[in-house]
Amino acid sequence: MRPQDIAVLVKIIGSESKTWQAKDLAHELFISPSEISESLNRSYLAGLIDYNKKKVARQQLMEFLQHGLQYVFPQRPGTIMKGIPTAHSHPYMQKFFKSEAIYIWPDIHGSEVGMKIEPYYKRQTEAVKNDESLYLMLALSDVLRVGRTREIKVALEKLSQMILNEPSDKSLKN
Repeated sequence: MRPQDIAVLVKIIGSESKTWQAKDLAHELFISPSEISESLNRSYLAGLIDYNKKKVARQQLMEFLQHGLQYVFPQRPGTIMKGIPTAHSHPYMQKFFKSEAIYIWPDIHGSEVGMKIEPYYKRQTEAVKNDESLYLMLALSDVLRVGRTREIKVALEKLSQMILNEPSDKSLKN
């Protein structure tokens, strides 16, 4: 697996209600068509997408995010720079947690100054500007990589809603 495979899989989940093609994913994610093809092949080998490479194995993806992501793609907040809020600094997570520490994906046009979290791939910030669902799922996955227990619980709840179509916990606001 490579980090961009996470972005490809969650983008497919966001696109499953409509027919999608690999070239559409490439265009919307700012990843080359050959990289999309290689990503789909890796995800198939990992059991995260079906044989036809069209339907994500949602339960397996959720298990991977919950139990493996922090070990396979670990992250440590880095230098202070300008960028797009991620992890607990994403607007969704800000409804639950207030923190003076701001985590960002580096982006020269970003709205915040904070500690750098490496995006899953080079042009990720361009893709999330055009897709709120993708932005939220990738930011929540960053919570799983760098968050504390309470933050991780909220992120897992929302990811379960989005990936597994599970109803929300009454204790969390949407």
